[in-house]
Amino acid sequence: MGEIHDINFREPAARLPATHDATADAAAEHIELNMGPSHPSTHGVLRLVLELDGETIVKATPHVGYLHRGDEKIAENMTYTQFIPYTDRLDYLAPLANNVAYALAVEKLLGMDRQLPPRCQYIRMICCELARISSHLLGLGCYAMDCGAMTVFLITFTEREKIYNLCEWLTGARFTTSYTRIGGLSRDLPHGWVDSCRKFLREVVVTIDEVDRLLTRNRIWLDRTRDIGVITKQDAIDYALSGPNLRGSGIEFDLRKAHPYLAYNEIEFDVPVGATGDCYDRYLVRMEEMRQSVRILHQCLDKLPGGPDNASGEPINVSDGKIVLPPKSKVLTQMEELIHHF
Repeated sequence: MGEIHDINFREPAARLPATHDATADAAAEHIELNMGPSHPSTHGVLRLVLELDGETIVKATPHVGYLHRGDEKIAENMTYTQFIPYTDRLDYLAPLANNVAYALAVEKLLGMDRQLPPRCQYIRMICCELARISSHLLGLGCYAMDCGAMTVFLITFTEREKIYNLCEWLTGARFTTSYTRIGGLSRDLPHGWVDSCRKFLREVVVTIDEVDRLLTRNRIWLDRTRDIGVITKQDAIDYALSGPNLRGSGIEFDLRKAHPYLAYNEIEFDVPVGATGDCYDRYLVRMEEMRQSVRILHQCLDKLPGGPDNASGEPINVSDGKIVLPPKSKVLTQMEELIHHF
């Protein structure tokens, strides 16, 4: 794909250095600052010991701390299905995507990842792309607020609220959804949900364009993002970066394209990449990824097997009773529903 770093309407007279040579001013007085573990911008997740020279971070020492919760050890005493709620909390910004990733891993171990019903695959893709838009909206909104653009923060969080409304309607929860099941889904799309999702897609495109208008050519935003935090291609590989951070450094790699899962091989979309690997490139990549997610969602809704209300009765779970748990309504009334557990 072509590079998206094409905003060349001005040449800065003096660009800020991409990296800071700490040895050049060794005699200067540096400030040591603790960021976290209880810091308003980190939500109590970790501690960073920062060494500052003015506004430049010359050294950062991470202490994992609260990020280590022993999920793997907890999982040893659970069934595969019981661990699903824990995946919601691995990245609470995208619980729907976490559920799908975990379920796909278990299904691959069971040798049934290619046996999922088509409707289930498309609904999972819809969930993943909604989660992607939600995460990018949060990232852009908080980043803009840190740079003084409060308006962008309010705009993006308004759109995220609409996604939460869709999640609540679909799963019964706004944050920790636990929607995916091993071998399928917990429930089908409710009546009218697809129409509401299409309405949201029309509205979020307008919001993305509005954020683009407010930030992309904004002089303050450019000064705060261009040539800042440059990550070269080699550094991105060495540090095992992924997602927009990897693609922002100019590496065109996306699992949905390189190793398609679910039904992504049936969907058309582009993979945006950056040119210089700075904060501005990563911003542009996230902006374009949201547009591509909208494009993917439109295709998923159009191609959804069974249509919006599943009039043809397409299954959303595999038929193997040893893997898929029976509906609770049947467990309470029909003894034979649990026969596969003995």
